[in-house]
Amino acid sequence: MKFTKMHGLGNDYVYINCFEERVENPAELARFVSDRHFGVGSDGLVLILPSEKADFRMRMFNSDGSEAEMCGNAIRCVGKYVYDNRMTDKETVTVETLAGIKILELFPGKDRKVELVRVDMGEPVLKTGDIPVDSSLDRFINEPVKIMDEAYHVTCVSMGNPHAVTYVRNVKDFPLEKVGPLMENHPLFPKRINAEFVEVVNRSYLKMRVWERGAGETMACGTGACAVLVASCLNGLSERKATVELLGGNLTIEWNEENNHVYKTGPATYVFTGFLDV
Repeated sequence: MKFTKMHGLGNDYVYINCFEERVENPAELARFVSDRHFGVGSDGLVLILPSEKADFRMRMFNSDGSEAEMCGNAIRCVGKYVYDNRMTDKETVTVETLAGIKILELFPGKDRKVELVRVDMGEPVLKTGDIPVDSSLDRFINEPVKIMDEAYHVTCVSMGNPHAVTYVRNVKDFPLEKVGPLMENHPLFPKRINAEFVEVVNRSYLKMRVWERGAGETMACGTGACAVLVASCLNGLSERKATVELLGGNLTIEWNEENNHVYKTGPATYVFTGFLDV
């Protein structure tokens, strides 16, 4: 089975072109390819499939085999893959996901290879029941969540998948490996949650680390960066457009006031192509 490894700011996935290949058990394959000692090494598996509703369809599986609704870094790489491999000649493509259809603007370089992708991530979901958060509140903004006898003030946003955003003074030294899994599996979050911890440098520059549901700490999370920008606006901490710094690099995030959509711009990078014996 042919595969391609790509990454968005170090958030790396193994991509299978399901126009050419057939995957019988994607959850099991995701666990295998994600293993950095015995597999390819990745944060998960992404399938690129035909769609009856859009130009292409994406299914994304975390390293533990669980299927996620959406991944902002992975979908940028899907855009690069289909364009670079001549599966489309359009510079604006639509991709069907479990979080709805996303619109991608592709920016090729001189060699006709896509370098940057701008994704319309749609409208943020703030209603607790739709995120979901097990709370009687209509919105969960700057609310205390108790972990290890400490109260963390959390803002919850869904960008097609659920996020809990917490602000800290020094994100570099924050004990993410301890707090992250406890936040992910907190009883408040019936479908678990992606946990972002954010340091506000200024109103146009935010630093974050992320503990991803089903994957642990990753170098970047595109939907997480979008959730961080929305949460920062809701808490009066940032402008509606800002640079979000992740471990793997920077994303530009904008929450458009006119249509309420969140836009994310960042790179997509090819690593290598290989073959799996399955």
